[in-house]
Amino acid sequence: MKTVAFLSALAAVASATPTLKEPPSKRASLPAVSVSGNAFWTGKDRFYLRGIDYQPGGASANEDPLADPDVCKRDIKYFKELGVNVIRVYAVDNKADHDECMSALDAAGIYLVLDVNNPKYSINRAKPGPSYNAAYIQSVFATVEMFAKYDNTLAFFSGNEVMNDEKDTDKSAPYVKAITRDMRNYIKARKLRQVPVGYSAADVASNRMQTAHYMNCGSEEVRSDFFAFNDYSWCNSDFKTSGWDVKVKNFTNYGIPIFLSEYGCIENRPRKFEEIEPMMDSQMSSVYSGGLMYEYSLEDNDYGIVTIKNGKVTTEKEFDLFKSALSKYPMPTGTGGAAKASHGVACPTSESVWQVDPSYLPEMPSEAEKYMKDGAGKGPGINGKGSHFDTDSGTATASVAMGSSTSTGSASASGDDADDSGAASLGFGALYVSAAATLFTLVGTLLL
Repeated sequence: MKTVAFLSALAAVASATPTLKEPPSKRASLPAVSVSGNAFWTGKDRFYLRGIDYQPGGASANEDPLADPDVCKRDIKYFKELGVNVIRVYAVDNKADHDECMSALDAAGIYLVLDVNNPKYSINRAKPGPSYNAAYIQSVFATVEMFAKYDNTLAFFSGNEVMNDEKDTDKSAPYVKAITRDMRNYIKARKLRQVPVGYSAADVASNRMQTAHYMNCGSEEVRSDFFAFNDYSWCNSDFKTSGWDVKVKNFTNYGIPIFLSEYGCIENRPRKFEEIEPMMDSQMSSVYSGGLMYEYSLEDNDYGIVTIKNGKVTTEKEFDLFKSALSKYPMPTGTGGAAKASHGVACPTSESVWQVDPSYLPEMPSEAEKYMKDGAGKGPGINGKGSHFDTDSGTATASVAMGSSTSTGSASASGDDADDSGAASLGFGALYVSAAATLFTLVGTLLL
């Protein structure tokens, strides 16, 4: 749920060897999910996420549940019983084999939404500039190439709650948008399946809409394919009391798919998961594409619906309640009122909680350009040396123009409720690692 702790360590770049495109272990039975308009689709059928977040052991364990067939197959049994069609995994080992678990998920009718980062290879929100380096990018690209081959990989998250601290937002936002751009460019350059790439935002009311608009503004080449956010405001309440009616209104005409990457407030237990009803109803279906309930296994934060002890699973009361809610509120039929065309929105204007220059993004480090042609090669793994301060591997030395979008959105993107702390943000100067910002050349080839 909450962002995993960032671990500081030096790391050397993994050697770049040509990446061999391996076929899946068997023909996939699930159709690939694509983006069109403001919704997800499998062919001509609208697709809604009716899923669960999956990180047995919790964030601190930093384990890959999809690298151990005994673990994933044990839990897939319960996913099928629940009736979910998607799981989210927060970190994977890009040195391990995932064919068996991905095949088992496919056979069970389950898609994967995957975070490409892990605690050692990620954007450090406190010092994003040094952490956006070639070693980090190599790890991300290796993960993308590894999982793009599976048709049941639904989407990639380029980051999770990186911009959850207002005073750091202006420092980290351009780098999150840059790695999102880089991932999309890599997929195109390597001719991989077009797996949608987007960002999972924190449940922060004061800058939620600014973050959403920022990730969907600029030229098409730098915009996200979708936007997701974590939302814990429905606490066994209702559509209006939770404020969900206001959020639906604010995201109407947003232009790309949105969904909840985490939901499931635990203030009033047991959770009844009645928020699934409006998500699967016309109240929200024209704007939202479902969501992922937090979470599967019971960890220290007390959100789980099963207990895992000594490798054995015991279901809790909320397991049955979630199962019942999914059964009671099925996926809608038809298009659900989805928009036919995607579009960008205007970049958010500067205010106390958002001081990000929308004109420029960090240029991808030149040392990482070779991956576009040769592939990222073998990843460093989940327990590699880390990349947060591996500046020797190559960092951004310039900024490139972000371009503009044909916008039908508002030029101002204020928060979607009155929770505005007014905290001052840091300036955008951290982005400009070269003093001659006004002389930076527009490098169009990096903005595919």
